[in-house]
Amino acid sequence: MRTMTPAAIDGREAIALGEADRIAVLAGSGLLPREVIDGLIGSGHRPLVVAIAGEADIGEDPERYDFQTVTHEELGKVLSMLKRQGVTHVVLAGGVARRPPLSTLRYSPRILLHLPRLVAGYASGDDGLLRAITAVIGSYGIRLVGVHDVVPELLAPQGLLTRAAPARRDERDIAAALAAARAIGRLDIGQAAVAVGGRAIALEDIDGTDGLLRRAETLRSHGRLAGKTGGVLVKCSKPGQELRVDLPTIGPQTVTAAHAAGLAGIAVEAERSLVLQSGETVRRADALGLFILGFPAGREE
Repeated sequence: MRTMTPAAIDGREAIALGEADRIAVLAGSGLLPREVIDGLIGSGHRPLVVAIAGEADIGEDPERYDFQTVTHEELGKVLSMLKRQGVTHVVLAGGVARRPPLSTLRYSPRILLHLPRLVAGYASGDDGLLRAITAVIGSYGIRLVGVHDVVPELLAPQGLLTRAAPARRDERDIAAALAAARAIGRLDIGQAAVAVGGRAIALEDIDGTDGLLRRAETLRSHGRLAGKTGGVLVKCSKPGQELRVDLPTIGPQTVTAAHAAGLAGIAVEAERSLVLQSGETVRRADALGLFILGFPAGREE
């Protein structure tokens, strides 16, 4: 078994995974679950992949991992199921587009003890819900593992990743978008913003980064932005965010959408953001003439 070299984030000790550990991946939508699964398999682990039906685009592969599916309504029983199967660590990977009402979930008896905490978290937004889920996971004797513990190479490095580099006007846009992204992060709204001409013109909301870039493209096509090109997408962690889950993420599709919106580049918070399919992401940015920059973690606007 290859030794994994976990990455520490924000001064927190990274989690080292041993041969005796049984690791589950609760898989939602997007590319991230596959990257996590491949990282675990490459390190000699045989993970249990629990795919959320209607979200995860992952099928059975009995030669590489154990597999089962759950519906949204069965999520209340997942931890009991993991405990019965000897799981010691779990990774939450991918998005969940549908958040079913708590009244429709099926609960194990034990989870009912934590229902008040989950209800409070559910009502307080994404960060509150994630903190509540993290606490409940720990109560089962299962440790939550960050993606950076499994595939540390996905963390965005500091510095320029592409041939293209930001110009002076792009630096102004980075500062403006970062200020906006930090502001909506404090309100637990989103992790990203687009700035053009030194001012924020679109903010991430429940539609995510894809929706943000579609709005920026629409503004451009309707002539509401000066010039046919220019502007920057910035993604950063929310202030005080639980960094083991929901790190800001970009990938090849982000580059394509940013180019369609006429943007000059993308800036992400180094060591607190993920770059999926990094080789393809950088190649696509180079082909389209966009820059990708990792700015120092914790940088303020």
